[in-house]
Amino acid sequence: MSAAAVRPLEAGIYAPLPTFFLPDSEDLDLKTQAAHVLRLIKAGVKPLLAGTMGEAHHLSHQERVELIKTTRWTLDDAGYKNVPIISGTGTGSTRETIELSQEAAAAGADYAIVICSGYFAGALANNKKALKAFWADVSEKSPIPIMIYNYPGAAGGIDLDSDTITELAEECPNLCGVKLTCGNVGKLTRICATVSNPSFASSHPRKDANAPFVVLGGFADFILTSAFVDGHGAITGLANIAPFTLAKLFDISEKAKADRSLLPEAQRLQGIVARADYTIAKAGIAGTKYLLKKMYGYGGLTRRPLPPIEAAVGTALWEHPHTQEVVQIERELSGKVQS
Repeated sequence: MSAAAVRPLEAGIYAPLPTFFLPDSEDLDLKTQAAHVLRLIKAGVKPLLAGTMGEAHHLSHQERVELIKTTRWTLDDAGYKNVPIISGTGTGSTRETIELSQEAAAAGADYAIVICSGYFAGALANNKKALKAFWADVSEKSPIPIMIYNYPGAAGGIDLDSDTITELAEECPNLCGVKLTCGNVGKLTRICATVSNPSFASSHPRKDANAPFVVLGGFADFILTSAFVDGHGAITGLANIAPFTLAKLFDISEKAKADRSLLPEAQRLQGIVARADYTIAKAGIAGTKYLLKKMYGYGGLTRRPLPPIEAAVGTALWEHPHTQEVVQIERELSGKVQS
């Protein structure tokens, strides 16, 4: 498929995939990458490549292209031709971000997610005009729709407020959403109050009708809350570990809006997920890879200089009650044990 976003961007759960490396060379382990993509999609979770969890900062242009091509071929070959690929293309300059977005489109990505570099945060963080110009320029010149990635922790503290994000959504028709890894539920609520209103689509149409402006949480601990303010799901690292659980939580949260008898179960599951997300997220990329190895037999190391998790820390993470609670739910939902 061409650069046009013909695969719809839908509400749901997306996983920012780790990038897997061969143990000695640190070359891409594309075989494991493909297997991981298929495991997630079979659970109802869609892929995001070359994000923070994917160690995008450690990847060359060509490696990003290889990841996209491998993922697209894997999905198509397995019969998932309509599943979209989101790929991270944010980098130091506006110019290179546009270049990466063009390369991602040519490789088979349907959407790009873009963070503003924090290297010059001192000059940018309080300059609303410059920040808006960054996403406006990138989205205008990108052949595929662009999602805003708001993650102060990876951007030198740059944290877009709800007014700025809403203005960008109104002014830039090739923007297709925002990922809020700031974790600000109030901000999510305010943005949804505008962009999820039925009138928004008609008054501010997108460049591509398949790419509506979606509002996605960056953590798994407010999926239920998001549903009740007309959010659209989450892009969350925990979906790599517990994809069936996250897909179930999203589904029951959506259904609970119409059937309040489902709300207690949605609240119970959200509590389990929130505790697990809080505990596992603190272990970072290395912790996620460690848990993947424990649960599924693959994971591997991070790319240097990012350090691996220490053995004792990994054991404590695996044995933590919050981790074991979500692992049990995941095994039940995936059919690996009887519920």
